Amino acid sequence: MQTRDQCVAHTFVKNMKKKSAPLIESISESSAACLITMVQGNLLALTLGHVLIASQTGVIAGAIAAITILIARAKVRWVISIILGSVTTVVDFFVHPGQFGPVAAEAVVTGVAAGLLSYLIGTATKTFKQRRRNRTDS
Repeated sequence: MQTRDQCVAHTFVKNMKKKSAPLIESISESSAACLITMVQGNLLALTLGHVLIASQTGVIAGAIAAITILIARAKVRWVISIILGSVTTVVDFFVHPGQFGPVAAEAVVTGVAAGLLSYLIGTATKTFKQRRRNRTDS
């Protein structure tokens, strides 16, 4: 049997997970998109430098996107994805120079990848949760 303090702690942790999930999700998606784009899909070419730059881009873009989504109270998946993709494009442009094409080409590709990744993961997560909920209801 749980004590009152354990119940309060459990509730606090559960609420913090729920509130921090959009931030963690945005940082992860932005970082992954930046990392993959920087090495142009060749994951064997990854170096610590790539990881550090992608992490920097991901943390800044993820934090800005999460705050923007929170302020805008965005709930629609495609809107959230566009916000993350747009913010990632701008942050990536300013964090490091592009590796290919015109000046902003890599930043644009990174932003589009972050937006697509966000949309795909968000849609898959929603579908999975609905199927799981439907199984437990039946």
